[in-house]
Amino acid sequence: MTKIDLRLADGDVLLPGVGFRRVDVLVADGRVAAVTEPGAGPTATETIALGGLTVLPGACDVHLHLGHGSDISRPRQPSDADTETAAAAVGGVTSFIPYVMSTTPYAPLFDELKSITEEGARIDFGFHFVISTDEQLAELPRYITEFGVPTAKLFMNIRGDEGARLGLPGTDDGFLFRLLEVLKAHGGMLCPHPENIEVAWVLRDRVLDADPAGAGGLATWNATRPPFVEADAIRRATYFGRVVGAPVYTVHTSSAEALAAAVEQRHQGSRVTIETCTHYLTHDTTSAVGALAKVNPPLRDPADREALWEGIRNGDIDTVATDHIHRPVSSKDGGIWKAQPGFPGLDAFLPALFSEGHHRRGIPLERLADLVTANPADAMGLSPRKGRIMPGGDADFSILDMKSRWTVERSGLATDAGYSVYEGQEMTCRVVHTIVRGAFAVRDGKLNDGARGTGRFMPRRLT
Repeated sequence: MTKIDLRLADGDVLLPGVGFRRVDVLVADGRVAAVTEPGAGPTATETIALGGLTVLPGACDVHLHLGHGSDISRPRQPSDADTETAAAAVGGVTSFIPYVMSTTPYAPLFDELKSITEEGARIDFGFHFVISTDEQLAELPRYITEFGVPTAKLFMNIRGDEGARLGLPGTDDGFLFRLLEVLKAHGGMLCPHPENIEVAWVLRDRVLDADPAGAGGLATWNATRPPFVEADAIRRATYFGRVVGAPVYTVHTSSAEALAAAVEQRHQGSRVTIETCTHYLTHDTTSAVGALAKVNPPLRDPADREALWEGIRNGDIDTVATDHIHRPVSSKDGGIWKAQPGFPGLDAFLPALFSEGHHRRGIPLERLADLVTANPADAMGLSPRKGRIMPGGDADFSILDMKSRWTVERSGLATDAGYSVYEGQEMTCRVVHTIVRGAFAVRDGKLNDGARGTGRFMPRRLT
C-alpha cells in the first residue's frame, strides 16, 4: 500500500451516504488513501489521536471578496490573501472562491491575480469574475474553458451611476440576457446580485426624508431595499435563465420573499441553486450591532430569518456562504447612511452556523455540514476532489470540538478587517484543526504559519 503520511485516529467522521462513524482516515500525498476501522491498516508516519472529535470534509466558502484596504475588487499583494485565508482556516474553511472585479478584461490580469493569491494563500481557491463590460463578455468563453472560471457575477443593482463607488459601469437587462446566452453556450453559470435598484432609489429617498439621521439603524437600511426588490430581481434572472437554458446560482438569499421567488422558479423548471449567508441566519434588524452589520441585501426582519432556517430544514436552501468582505472597521464610520456595506465573517464561519443551527435549533449536523461541504463543491465544480471524505479526494478536513464553549473577541481575529459582527457572542463549538491536502493550516486551534503560500488555484468545470 502507498506510504501513509497521516492517520486521523478515533474521530467521528462524516462519510458520504453513511453519516457519522467512528473510523480512522488515512492520508497519503495530500489525498485520502483509505477510511478504516479504528487501528486498522498500515502504520502512518504521524498519528493524530482525535478522541471523538467531529471530522467534517473541509468547508467550501464559495462567496466572498478579497481586496486590499478599502478596495474590495481583488487582492493586490500576497498579504491580502494571507490574512483572509488565515481567517478562513480559523473558521474551518479549506477552499474558497472570491469574486474579482475589474472594468478591464481579465485575461491580462489572470496570471498576476493567480500568482499573488497563491503566494499568500493558506488554503485552496478559485475565482468568480464580475462581468460588466462588452469586452469582458467577449472574453468570457476563455475564462470558462481556458482559465477554469465558469461562474460569472452580474450586479443587477448596478444601473446608471450606482456602481461608481466600485468603479463599475451600469448594465441593463439586455446585458443580463446576453451574458446568460454566453454562459449557456460555454458551460457557465450566472451568480447574480439580485436587487431592483430603480425601485430601491425611490424607496431610499423616501426613507431618507423620514429618517435623515438614520436613527432606525438596520431597520432603516432594510426599508430602503426591502425583500420585494430582491425577489423581483431573482425572478427576472432565473426566468431569463430558464428561457436561455443557463443555470443560475442565487447568491446571499436574505428574505422569505426572495427564497419563495427562487423556489417558485425552480418548480417552473429553472435550474436554480439557492445560497444564503451565515449573517442572515444569525442576525436581523433587531440585532444590537448597528452600522457594523450594514450589508446588501440588508439584514431582514426576524420573520425572514426564521423563514431561511425553515428553508434549510426542508431542503429548499442548498448552500451557506459568508459573503466575507475585509474592508477596515473605519469603513463603518458615519452611521447607517454613510457606512460601507459588507463585513467579515470567515473567522467564525462554522462555529456560528453550527452553534445557531445545531445546538440552538436542533438541525442535524449532517444537514448543516452538507450546506458548506458537498453541496457547494458540487454546485461550483469542485467535486470530486473537494467536499467529501472519500478515497482519492483531497485530504481536506474541518475538525471540531462540538462541546467547546468560547466567546468571539476582536483580539483573536485573523482577518485584517479587525472586527466581527459576532464579537461578544458565545459559540458552542470550536474548530480545533483545519487540514488542507494533508497539511495543517490550523493545529490545536492555532494558525500554522508554515501553511502560508501553500494554497493552490483550483480550475473548475461545471457538471
